[in-house]
Amino acid sequence: MKKALLIPVKDPERAKTRLADLLSADERRALAWTMFEDVARAASHASADRVALVTSYEPAIERARQSGWEVLIEEAQSSESASVDWASRRLAEMGFDAVMRLPADVPLVSAEDIDALLRVDLPKPAALMVPSREGTGTNAIIRTPPRLFASRFGPDSLALHKEEAARVGVQCLIVENARIALDIDEPADIRALIECESDTQTHRLLMAMNIIERLKNRQDLLHC
Repeated sequence: MKKALLIPVKDPERAKTRLADLLSADERRALAWTMFEDVARAASHASADRVALVTSYEPAIERARQSGWEVLIEEAQSSESASVDWASRRLAEMGFDAVMRLPADVPLVSAEDIDALLRVDLPKPAALMVPSREGTGTNAIIRTPPRLFASRFGPDSLALHKEEAARVGVQCLIVENARIALDIDEPADIRALIECESDTQTHRLLMAMNIIERLKNRQDLLHC
C-alpha cells in the first residue's frame, strides 16, 4: 500500500488571528512559519512513501522543493477542507492508496509519531483520526482510499468527520497522540507548548519573544 503524508500550508498573512491580542502580525507570521519548519523536520525523517505539500504560498513551495517533496500548487485557497480534498484527489490519481493529512501547526510532532500512525493496518475502506487537545478537532486523519469521504475541518470537526465516515459505512479508529494533539491557535495552547520545554524551533522562538512574561501579564487570554 502506497501512503502519502499531506501537509497543507496557508499564507501566514492570514494565520493565527486568535493570537492577535498576544502577538503582533509579524510575530504571528514568524510563529506560523517556524511551526511549519518543525513539522517539516519531522516529516522529512518519517517513512511515508511521499511527502506532499498543498499550498499557494511561494516560500513554502520553495521549501518543499528543496526537500524533494511533491508540490501541489493551488490557484486559490478557499478552505482547509477544499485544499485537502483537492490534494487527496491528486494523490489518489498518482496511485496512492492512503493519505495522511497533518497540519502545519503541531510543532511537537516527531517522525516517530508519524511513522506509528502510518504503520497502523487499515484495510480499505477505513479511516484513522487523531483528536485535538480539547477533543473536538481533527489534528491528523488518514483515509484509505484517499477520497473516502469529504473533509470537514473547522469547529467540531472530529464529530463531523465521524458523521461523514458513517455516511459511507466506515467506522473510524481514534488514536490519541499528545504531541499531534497540540496545535497552536490560542494563548492557552502556547502556554501548554512552553510547559513542555521541547527542543523545537517554535519553543525557542517563543522564548525569544519573552512569551512567559507576556502570558503572565495577560492571564485573561488563557481562559478564552
